[in-house]
Amino acid sequence: MDEPDQKDEPERRRVLMPAVIEEAERAEPPGEPEIGLVPVRDPGDVGDPGTADRPGSERDEIGGAAQAAPPGVAHSSAVMAIGTVFSRATGFLRTVVIGAALGTALLGDAYQAAEMIPYTVYELLLGGLLASVFVPFLVKRRMRDADGGAATERRLLGVVLLALAVLTVAAVLAADQLISLYAGGYEGRQREVAVLLTRLLLVQIFFIGVSGLASTLLNVRRRFGAPMWAPVVNNLITMAAGLLFLWVAGRGRTTETVTDGQLALLGLGSAFGTVAQSAVLAWTLRSAGFRWRPRLDLRGSGLGEAVRAASWMLLYIVVAQVGVLVTANVATRAADRAAEAAGGPVAGSGLATYKFALVVFQLPYAIIAVSVITALLPRMSAHVADGRRDLVRDDFSRGLRLSSALLVPLWLGMLVFAVPGSVTFFAYGSLSVDGARRIGAVLMVFAVMVLPFTLHQLLMRVFYALGDTRTPGLIAVPAGIAQAVTAFALMWLVPARQIVLGLPVAYGLFYLVGAAGAVIVLRRRLGGMDGRRILVALTRLHLAALPAVAFGAAAVWGFGQLPGDRVPALLAVVVGGLGGGALYFATARLMKVPEIGYFTAMAASRIRRSGGP
Repeated sequence: MDEPDQKDEPERRRVLMPAVIEEAERAEPPGEPEIGLVPVRDPGDVGDPGTADRPGSERDEIGGAAQAAPPGVAHSSAVMAIGTVFSRATGFLRTVVIGAALGTALLGDAYQAAEMIPYTVYELLLGGLLASVFVPFLVKRRMRDADGGAATERRLLGVVLLALAVLTVAAVLAADQLISLYAGGYEGRQREVAVLLTRLLLVQIFFIGVSGLASTLLNVRRRFGAPMWAPVVNNLITMAAGLLFLWVAGRGRTTETVTDGQLALLGLGSAFGTVAQSAVLAWTLRSAGFRWRPRLDLRGSGLGEAVRAASWMLLYIVVAQVGVLVTANVATRAADRAAEAAGGPVAGSGLATYKFALVVFQLPYAIIAVSVITALLPRMSAHVADGRRDLVRDDFSRGLRLSSALLVPLWLGMLVFAVPGSVTFFAYGSLSVDGARRIGAVLMVFAVMVLPFTLHQLLMRVFYALGDTRTPGLIAVPAGIAQAVTAFALMWLVPARQIVLGLPVAYGLFYLVGAAGAVIVLRRRLGGMDGRRILVALTRLHLAALPAVAFGAAAVWGFGQLPGDRVPALLAVVVGGLGGGALYFATARLMKVPEIGYFTAMAASRIRRSGGP
């Protein structure tokens, strides 16, 4: 390495890492160097597919960006972090509005099935390729080709846009068959509603693809702000469509009373949100200097080799999407069985309830763990290149412990406040208080999966840093089987109305089994996983959270004695949450939990710098 690169390295490290990781690294100096770590292939050959199991308008924040993030641009990290928060916040509000408009009975379930299908079809056939293959491929062509990769980009865009157009037309024509695949239990008017909504929403496939392509091309140009912020536009427009539907159709619409015109208003409004998102990204790409001239020839582009290199990554994506398919079928059939048993629609027993709880469940991970992963992945890749297994192990351990310092109180808080929180945010319009409580009950089961889910995601990033896509793909197969078997078993072992409560267990098993397999493999490769320090940290963090949990539970019980529903629930969440949060940090400080100390030391350092001359 030449002298200028050596001088730049401290600045790069300071810019890339969140300040708390930097603080933790200073307090935890590395031990004796352990060399000999060999990458399976160049980590730059394959990008990061994110969680790979989230069909919906809020796209995953990592994608290829963590792999391609520029090492010298602090502004990009800040823009990405803020964009992530706004994207998830508006995505949550979008979920609240759709819940208020449609409720959690058969009409709400039909919309959720229809809304899921275009994103799942796109992710299976193209989205996984964009994230895991095209970003690193285009980055390399941009660096190596004499024209900066312009010809390759034009070829890729031409072929993919044509494929998207054909796929969109075929999907719209096959809407009835797709509903049979994802919601085979639907019959009568509910099936008609689902098919109509699906047909309207499938038009989104083309524009979802345009958004994905534009985001990819912006990522390779190191323009990360727009891909993080554009989903906000989509969410706001979909919220407006939901509110307009609620105003025109009124509360309490069912599959029997809703009209096709009202469904068209909601479906086309939601689709327009995706059109607007793609337009924002296309305009941003044009402003970045990209000009497209159609080319349809891929011969000699090298893309086929890149796709073959990522074949194991695509296996992982397919298995995750099959899990989405299984969950959708079990949830929709459970709702139909519950309606048959009760002699009428039963709110809170199907797909809508599950999807609403899933959105809330992934908020802590998306806001906290994603920022840690985005910082750690390039660092771990650099350590792999140096053959330093000790530094890769330290980064993994540090990332998990720092994430857990905030995720432990959040998952416990989710457990305590799930029901009053759901009543506070969801019990409006067509979604009753009882329906909101059902969302809260499902969320309580999901809460237990927060740490296993985060552990799995961090372990997968160690494999990506090693350039190993084969092992995650192979691990996903038994994990996916465990999820599918458990989900289908619920159909026979659990009363219909309670099946939705068990689906988070099936979902979590994918990550538990996957994490167990990953730990077995990585312990051998890294010479251990720093398990003792991680276990001690997790134990101390949970002990520090116990007074906060007790305070929160007391607040929920105490305010629950008051008359009414929404106001006592809101008071329980606000008073219990703020008081419990303060108790957690105070207790952790008294216990001298180092992971909390890193956060407070960072904050104190920032305050000192801001108050200086």
